[in-house]
Amino acid sequence: MCILTFVKPGINPDLDALSNGALANPHGHGYAVLTDTGIIVGRGMNADAVISEFATVRERHPERAALFHSRLATHGYRGVENCHPFLVGGDERTVLAHNGILPSNVHPHIGDERSDTRIAAEDFLPTQPFGSLDSWAGRTHLERWLGSDKMVLLTVDPGYKHSAYIFNEHYGHWDAGIWYSNHTYQTHSWGYTAADWEYCLGCGELDYEQPGPHCTACGFCAECLRPFPRCECEALDGLERYADLIELENA
Repeated sequence: MCILTFVKPGINPDLDALSNGALANPHGHGYAVLTDTGIIVGRGMNADAVISEFATVRERHPERAALFHSRLATHGYRGVENCHPFLVGGDERTVLAHNGILPSNVHPHIGDERSDTRIAAEDFLPTQPFGSLDSWAGRTHLERWLGSDKMVLLTVDPGYKHSAYIFNEHYGHWDAGIWYSNHTYQTHSWGYTAADWEYCLGCGELDYEQPGPHCTACGFCAECLRPFPRCECEALDGLERYADLIELENA
């Protein structure tokens, strides 16, 4: 699942919310803070240390956007190298962080210990497969590729029109000037484990009536770890029910 947090310029991060998100997503943490001259990035496996460092950096640079990410690993080695955010194409002017599970074309091959997001940042997205992200077509194609996943990009590269982007923003929500990709930052998410399927690994929504392995909010499959409609397992009852709900809503 992970949790991705975006902090607007001039807004102080909610450190308690970041701690809650880190408890629910304990496999590494990272942040990026835009400054007048560049981007300050930090990563680590100790949540308290990374959150404290982020708070210090943010206090010094409150005037521009920032992000924070806590990881729940699905692909790749559980280590600081796979902690978000990642440089896009090795360019220190642009970083991205992501919440969800990306399509199979960026999943690691045998022997590749990188996460799907790291592969996307290092190899796939630098080729501009969707065109300019400042164009309507480019943004739309990227968001369709993401499915129900969410992504934040921060940049000081003058080749971009903006310094901060939230892709699939509508799948997350705003709270006091801070955007969260799911609800695992809230107090009731303490004690979350990957085996507790009440929280969807795909979107993070609380789902008390989950029919089988498929989330009723987004259709994500907890069996094969794929978003709707990419389920590859044989437990299709819940997925078909989700598809029926979508059809009724669009009728």
